[in-house]
Amino acid sequence: MPSRILVIGATGHVGRQVVSQLTSTGALVRAMARNPETAGLPAGVEVVRGDLTVPESLDAPLDGIDTLFLLWFAPPDAVAAALDRIATPARRIVFLSSPHQTPHPFFQGSQPNRGAMLHAEIERRVEAAGGQWTFLRPGMFAINAIEWWGTRIRAGEVVRWPYAGVATAPIHERDIAAVAVRALCDQGHHARDYVITGPQALTHAEQVETIGRATGRSVKFEEMSPEEALRELSEVIPPPVVKMLLAAWGAAAGHPAYMTSNVEAITGRPARTYFEWAVDHAAAFRP
Repeated sequence: MPSRILVIGATGHVGRQVVSQLTSTGALVRAMARNPETAGLPAGVEVVRGDLTVPESLDAPLDGIDTLFLLWFAPPDAVAAALDRIATPARRIVFLSSPHQTPHPFFQGSQPNRGAMLHAEIERRVEAAGGQWTFLRPGMFAINAIEWWGTRIRAGEVVRWPYAGVATAPIHERDIAAVAVRALCDQGHHARDYVITGPQALTHAEQVETIGRATGRSVKFEEMSPEEALRELSEVIPPPVVKMLLAAWGAAAGHPAYMTSNVEAITGRPARTYFEWAVDHAAAFRP
């Protein structure tokens, strides 16, 4: 009988990809959503109402489920009650965490931060439940570029950004999902944590230039100071997130980007390049 897999966080960028890719494996896919009527998920996917902040609402999504993908999108104070509910029936949990344990200046430069502490707490509870678990630790998400630079690029304005020369290895959300699907469906991933990145190191300036090439547009880049960035970016990005990013980029300055080959090792295909990501999302950068 095909596996029945629950996806928690199914309407986000990664969750949608996990749902979509799981449907091609023959698995029976159930997605949890606060508002199933507007979830917009593929036909054939069972969408069940549930909310991580309302523990009793998790019973229906979890009914008959022993394998699940978890993307946490609720406040930290909801962790204990929700994980107690989730970990009881789940035989296998694949959790989308972060590289907070990775010994690289970029990942350690902003520690401690609230996101890392939250992920560490969830990991502790998942491990303590005694079932099978896999933790995915993606580096920088390529899709951040839409939030960071989309408005200026669409308007034909100069992209102003700090730390022009700091390199990261942004990962396509489709590759994060592909690794998750293999961890959900295959054996051999229990008690493993995978740091997953894109296949190439690109500075912020190079990433912006790549988006320009992918969209056929000339995009100008101008470096700003960290102090200017804290002032300007805090108008569109939550200030704690801006401070965390500035600390990470400051710590990473002068160091090579951290990269792994785990996407290819686990999925059997190379990780998608940043140019491929930019082509996939070109419409988000055009007027």
